[in-house]
Amino acid sequence: MITQFLLLALTYIMVTLNVGDTAPNFKVVSTDGTIISLDQYKGKNVILYFYPEDMTGGCTFEACSFRDDKAKFEVLNTVILGVSLDD
Repeated sequence: MITQFLLLALTYIMVTLNVGDTAPNFKVVSTDGTIISLDQYKGKNVILYFYPEDMTGGCTFEACSFRDDKAKFEVLNTVILGVSLDD
């Protein structure tokens, strides 16, 4: 079970989604060089959040909030993935 934050390098696929749509599978390279794909989280809830820049007030606050509530998300079978264009 993956229980840590994964900061991903963004690889785009232009897709229009509507509320209730199933998210398309994607593959990206994480900051530690591993390949992450959505299908590896089958059966889990996934929070995919995007932030514009590392080490900024709002982005740091959001990431820290997810980190601080990590145990609550684990109980809910939820993994959190953060995506940024930053390295």
